[in-house]
Amino acid sequence: MSNSLAIATVTAGLEQMLTPIIQKTVTNAKIAFGRPDSTDNQTPQVNVYLYQVTPNAAYRNADLPMRRADGTLVVRPQAALDLHYLFTFHGDDSKLEPQRLLGAVATKLHAQPLLSQQNIASALTQHSDFLATSDLANQPENIRFTPTMLNLEEFSKLWSAFFQVEYSLSAVYQASVVLLNSDEETPRAAPPAEARNLYLTPFRAPHIDRVVSQAGADQPVLASSALKIEGSQLSGDQVLILIDGQELAPSSVTPAQILLPALLPAGIRAGLKGLQVIQKMAMGVPLAPHRGFESNVAPLLLRPTITSAAAVAAPTTQGGTNVTLQLVPNIGAGQRAVLLLNNMPAAPSASFTSPPVVAAADAASVVINIGAGITSAGLPAPVPPGTYLVRVQIDGAESPLSFSGGAFIGPTLVVPS
Repeated sequence: MSNSLAIATVTAGLEQMLTPIIQKTVTNAKIAFGRPDSTDNQTPQVNVYLYQVTPNAAYRNADLPMRRADGTLVVRPQAALDLHYLFTFHGDDSKLEPQRLLGAVATKLHAQPLLSQQNIASALTQHSDFLATSDLANQPENIRFTPTMLNLEEFSKLWSAFFQVEYSLSAVYQASVVLLNSDEETPRAAPPAEARNLYLTPFRAPHIDRVVSQAGADQPVLASSALKIEGSQLSGDQVLILIDGQELAPSSVTPAQILLPALLPAGIRAGLKGLQVIQKMAMGVPLAPHRGFESNVAPLLLRPTITSAAAVAAPTTQGGTNVTLQLVPNIGAGQRAVLLLNNMPAAPSASFTSPPVVAAADAASVVINIGAGITSAGLPAPVPPGTYLVRVQIDGAESPLSFSGGAFIGPTLVVPS
């Protein structure tokens, strides 16, 4: 790498590279460094002016990250720069000296576009008073000069930056790349790695097409249901099913199908769930499972089951009928429950829907008040006595009814008289 004197060394190296060829072309020609407005147009010379510095696109992020989380230096900071030079050519126009000098410089930089070690050494010798400690020669990348294409508009904008300066025959070259390293801090070497493990695996993420009950695609998914997951690329080293943040082990895995045993964990509640297939990979020493690939998220509607229902008349100050439901799985805190009643086959038919109830805590039962209209006192009227088919919706997931002999048979709720 090179220190902060590298930029000046490149400019001084140009002088060593170009001086022999221009003096061979025009007697007594010289190299000057300064703004174009400080140049004597009658003296044969090539003026080299560094007018712009830009980050090098290829190297600008090569040293990231430079520091560890605690701020200690990992690698020595490096600035990668491109230098943009404006060459102006001066002399006796009647002898075409500016054009002859331009031809000499263009020929030289095309034939030898690299700044040689000899040019750098000569520059350090000639300007030893201020460039003696430059270490540009140690930079791994050679400095290369390439002409920059500027159209008439761009040239006009460049020259307009020099206030009240007449245009001179000119050309623009880019020097790339200059690598500047800071020597204010020394990187701290990390301890050597005790072991290195390299793992290669094709990127083949699993994909879920659908999730259904093993009892049949048209059967509801209950807490006691065994699940079937259908898709592609489902098999892996260690396959797990993720539902509500819980990882479940399948009973059978093939590339196109995964079977999940019945009885979901107690912490999973009714409602619409997201299900994913996770393929973990064994890595490290000792081997330990690491997260590998994840599938898309497939919807799973887990429906509640009513195990029993009981109705009692609500207090007169409340009105309506209080129905206590025993549920599997439990209703979770914050879940929304709605009760639906339909009387058993009889004429006339009747159905009732309760207002939503939000559970205050996780529990195996919930009490829902349901009414049959509004009384003159503005309270819910009690549900008429009889036997009703009972359903409950938990966060939109509705409990199923039993069906036999062409009719629904349960679960039922008896409302006493």
